[in-house]
Amino acid sequence: MDGALASLDRGLEEGRAVPVYALAEAGLVDFLDGLQAHLQGVIELSLRVVREVDGRAVAAGQGAPNTAAWLRDRYRVKKETALRLVRLAAALERDLPVTADALADGDINVEQADEIAKAVAVLPAEHRAAAEKRLVDDAATFGPQQLKTLGTRILEVVAPDEAEARARQAMERAEERAFHGRDLRLSEVPGDNRVRLSGWLDRESAAQLRAAIDPLSAPRPSAGEPDVRTPGQRRVDALVEVCRIALACGELPANGGDRPQVVVTVGIDTLRQQVGTATLDDGSSLPATAARRLACDAALLPAVLGSAGQVLDVGREQRLIKGPLRRALVLRDRGCAFPGCDRPPRWTDGHHIVHWTDGGTTSLDNAVLLCGYHHRQVHHSPWQVRINPGDGLPEFTPPTYIDPEQKPQRNRYHRRQ
Repeated sequence: MDGALASLDRGLEEGRAVPVYALAEAGLVDFLDGLQAHLQGVIELSLRVVREVDGRAVAAGQGAPNTAAWLRDRYRVKKETALRLVRLAAALERDLPVTADALADGDINVEQADEIAKAVAVLPAEHRAAAEKRLVDDAATFGPQQLKTLGTRILEVVAPDEAEARARQAMERAEERAFHGRDLRLSEVPGDNRVRLSGWLDRESAAQLRAAIDPLSAPRPSAGEPDVRTPGQRRVDALVEVCRIALACGELPANGGDRPQVVVTVGIDTLRQQVGTATLDDGSSLPATAARRLACDAALLPAVLGSAGQVLDVGREQRLIKGPLRRALVLRDRGCAFPGCDRPPRWTDGHHIVHWTDGGTTSLDNAVLLCGYHHRQVHHSPWQVRINPGDGLPEFTPPTYIDPEQKPQRNRYHRRQ
């Protein structure tokens, strides 16, 4: 043992002696990669020692109630950290040989190993080995949070028939509980003009309620003044408005999901070249690059002006990614399609891959969902996006300073949930 620790000490001293400030970028990254791999290997070794300490009841012999409490006091770590070490050490020895080897080799990190252990622990014994191997393979691509998501559905991969039966039974039980537990109360308080609204809805009823009030819950400025209502106040007003409409005519307004109409006056050459400014209908200016970005998913009214500035013609709305096309994009992309982004569909814009000013069409094979941040990044950086002709899914080519080989990347987050 002393020799092993002495070797570790010598290796650490040699590592500390490396002049990291003098390393080139590639060498610096390689050095960090190697350190991380060795770090995970040391953690795996320490977990094996923790397991042995626990198995021998060392803590009890030293007056501690359990191994986790002993670790917490001896190494001054959080209680949660000590509990995780004991639990993970036991799981690696008992049920997870593939995970233990991957951790020892530095192929996965301890956070990934912990998520794999928690996912495998709740599975039937006969499916644990297959699930463990699949999750260890997935750990080469996904971090701990994504592994956690994958782990909740790993039974669907290794035993789809059993997973389907379990999911069906669980859904039936949940629907039954929700339906019988539905409740709505209006409670008047003496001396207070307010009435308390409280209750429970099953998911089907909640979906119908949201569909009814969402179109009326958006902020609505009045006379140039911002809407100062809180989100909760807007939802209350929307619910009351739905009731008023239902009482008046028996039907609710459709929510088309269109973006607000924006009137932008800009020369076509300015828009194409992205040099200069455009004018909004309130008289303010914005860069032509912003007008081009708005054109992806905003209702633009192209205005043709005469020499004296009078409006000669205002075209109809066009180039919108909405309605059936928007729904098809949501079904295909499931959220922001940029690699690694987890933003849901409701936070995304429709982006024309080939812009309409450059002859691009408003079609499924020329559109992709992007959140606001990545929409701006695609418009203002060398990142490129295209629809793969093989499977019809979007993929992104990074600039050379990120990946010299410029290998296409995809968002795997939404596709694996």
